[in-house]
Amino acid sequence: MKALLLGDLCPVESNKQYFIDGDIHALFKDTLDLFNGNDINIVNLECAITESTNRIKKFGPNLAAPLNTANVMKTVGINYCGLSNNHIFDFGIEGAKDTMEQLDKAGITYTGFGENYEDSRKNLVVEKDGEKICIITVCEHEYSYALEDRMGSRPYDEYDTQEDIRKAKAENDRVIVMYHGGKELCRYPSPRLMRLCRAMARNGADVVLCQHTHCIGAYEQYEGCHILYGQGNFHFNKIGMIESPLWNSLLAVKYDTKTNEIAFVPIVNDAPGITLAKGEEKETILAEFAQRNKEVKNGEWKKGWHAFCTESAPSYLKVLEKVCTENATETENAHFGHYLDCEAHTDVWRELFPTYNQTNEK
Repeated sequence: MKALLLGDLCPVESNKQYFIDGDIHALFKDTLDLFNGNDINIVNLECAITESTNRIKKFGPNLAAPLNTANVMKTVGINYCGLSNNHIFDFGIEGAKDTMEQLDKAGITYTGFGENYEDSRKNLVVEKDGEKICIITVCEHEYSYALEDRMGSRPYDEYDTQEDIRKAKAENDRVIVMYHGGKELCRYPSPRLMRLCRAMARNGADVVLCQHTHCIGAYEQYEGCHILYGQGNFHFNKIGMIESPLWNSLLAVKYDTKTNEIAFVPIVNDAPGITLAKGEEKETILAEFAQRNKEVKNGEWKKGWHAFCTESAPSYLKVLEKVCTENATETENAHFGHYLDCEAHTDVWRELFPTYNQTNEK
């Protein structure tokens, strides 16, 4: 089969009216051709499709899309959708149910969400001409993940998810994993994330795409598995709180399930939509991507990861200096709890605070 694997899609305030109006040409421009001739066009829906105003308590924005968003997705050719991310539950149960209702009406099959943790572990299997492709979407532990007694996204579990991949490989020709995690705006994986993705490969994954970072990371082929440590967004124009230019470029992934061949197509934000990268801009994106790929091979990626954590230290230390003090507020303590819950944040803590066992003589 031919598959187009895409990152985060989320309407923003500056282009919501275009989604309401269904103006696909303004929103997608020349990227529309990418959807043609594929059996699978799948995107991560990084928001709730709802008119609810009942926001959950969280750190960071609550993201909602107009009701017509699902119809826009269907019109451009998106036939599958991942719901395992940290924003799908931004408007609680009502918002999640609204989202699934709109996707059902549009005829888009979704995966990565369930009535509880066990229910969320259902895989998406696409069959055609005797070929079976399994898609597994999982997210790190940040706000939306399912609990034993509450609906939510399918969370990554270091035991269950690896077993799920192994079982899926035994029953399908290919296994594609869309992992919503990694540190936002970091172009390098953490040591934990690299080990995790390589373990997925050893357990049978043919493709592992790390999303959520909102920037293009690095790629390696490991034991026959394609691992992309950071795909970038798909359709997610800048929002007010984001200043980094890394947000503006992304990769669409074209994957041939028969041959196991993969190709990366650079795309850039072009408000109110997106467009294929061209000329010098395209060459720069691909050259920088190729350089980071080399760094994954030669081990230099560790320096990039450490530098990112060092630059991020002030914001983490600001949280740490307030937590559990006499005058700490409930919000300040909860902020620290959030950092402990989410794997990407604990990766930064570990890099900033190595233990004696890591620094003692070798």
